[in-house]
Amino acid sequence: MLKIFLEMNDFAVTLCENGEIALKTLETHTFDVAILDIMMTLVDGFTVATYIQKNYKTIPFVFLSAKSLKGDQIKGYQLGASDYLVKPFDPEILLLKINLLLSKINAQNSNRQVFKIGNYEFDVEKKILRIMRQEQKLSPKENDSLQLLCEKQEAVLSHEEALIKIWKNDDYFTKQSMNVFVTRLRKFLSFDATHTILR
Repeated sequence: MLKIFLEMNDFAVTLCENGEIALKTLETHTFDVAILDIMMTLVDGFTVATYIQKNYKTIPFVFLSAKSLKGDQIKGYQLGASDYLVKPFDPEILLLKINLLLSKINAQNSNRQVFKIGNYEFDVEKKILRIMRQEQKLSPKENDSLQLLCEKQEAVLSHEEALIKIWKNDDYFTKQSMNVFVTRLRKFLSFDATHTILR
C-alpha cells in the first residue's frame, strides 16, 4: 500500500520483500532515499542500514518500524538515520518528510555541484566519480574535462573549446594529451554502457 501511495505521488519505488533482497538490490540500483523496516526477515533493517552507511554513504535512509522503544530509536539515529517513524503512521507525514529530506539533499548538492551521469555520480568538488560501491578519484585535468563535458551534455564540445578552457592552449601536443585524458574517462565510465563520451 505504501508503494502504491508513493507511486501516486510521482516516486519510482522498488519494493524489497526482505533484507536479503534489499542488500542484493543495492548492488544493481541507485536510490535517492531508502525506507527501512527494522523487522525485515532474513536480514534486519539495522543490518541493512549499517551496510548502506559503509558502502553507499550518499543514500539517506528513514526507519519505518513498529519498534517504538527509545533504545531502538536511539540506535536508528546512531546508525545514521535521517528520521525514525513509528507505526502506525500517517503516509502524508512520511511523504512530507521524504520531500523535505530530498530538498535538503538537492540544496547541498547544488552548493557543491554534483552531476548525475546515468548510474554515476560525479562530485566536482571532491573530484570523485562514483558508481555503486566503486569510487574513482580523478586528476585535476580529468576532473575539469568531465565537468566541462557534463556542462555540455548532449551537445558537441569541440577540441578547440576544451583545450582553450582547460589547457589554455590548442596546439597538436596539447590535443594529444587531452585525448589521453578522454580515453581514461571513457574507461572510468564503462560500467554504464548507456552513457559514454562520443567522438
